[in-house]
Amino acid sequence: MTLFEQEIIDLHIALESWLGNGEGDIDALLARFRPDFLMVPPRGTHINYDGLVSFLEKQRGSRPGLKIVIDELTTRQTWSHGALLHYRETQTRPDHPVNVRWSTALLNLEGDLITWRLLHETAQP
Repeated sequence: MTLFEQEIIDLHIALESWLGNGEGDIDALLARFRPDFLMVPPRGTHINYDGLVSFLEKQRGSRPGLKIVIDELTTRQTWSHGALLHYRETQTRPDHPVNVRWSTALLNLEGDLITWRLLHETAQP
């Protein structure tokens, strides 16, 4: 497993903990994202870094029992300062429908730190 692939797994563990249990350090979580981060969730809206900050601050512990599983993780391309990855994310919560999405992530390597630059998600029907 590459460092980029491990970052995909590690971030989702941190998000599961933050959203599901209200646990974790918001500053450490946000440090994983570049200030020019952009996310396109399944509905097609655009969420920038400030929108991500607002979302995470408001949603702490809001999804009790959340479990996130990452699979079908592949590195599509790498270069000296980054990588493009693709994976399937399955979210489950008690008494909620299963949420499955395919994601493509652009990650940057800045020194020893991997940061998220772009995340594009597509819902799986």
